[in-house]
Amino acid sequence: MSSVAEKLANKSNRRPSTKQVRLKLVYIDFWSAVKLSFLVALCLAVVTIVASFLVYTVLAQTQILDKANTLYTDISGSSADLLSILSVGNVMGFAVVVAVLNTVVITALGAIFAVLYNLSVKITGGLLVGFTNN
Repeated sequence: MSSVAEKLANKSNRRPSTKQVRLKLVYIDFWSAVKLSFLVALCLAVVTIVASFLVYTVLAQTQILDKANTLYTDISGSSADLLSILSVGNVMGFAVVVAVLNTVVITALGAIFAVLYNLSVKITGGLLVGFTNN
């Protein structure tokens, strides 16, 4: 009688049958590309806003902003206050504006990419993609 370990060793020597399929991507649905690019842009917008808040919080807690304000006042010689410009509200407002603009631009780029790909397929014949069945 053979042991369980020998049976498992014999099983691992056999290669599983894999079937490879080659397909051509000849069309990207416009609305699917727009929806997907919008969702990716929305995720990036959330990351932008959260990262801006975290970076501002770290800079404020380590008092780098205070040192930058002192340096700015020393160099410019004026009584301008850099901290009033770099308040939490201003920084987060700017982050929200950048996030909204990025969302619009990324969504538009996704739509443009889908249209350009669908036009280029007529010349190139499409993108060849390989798949395996595991």
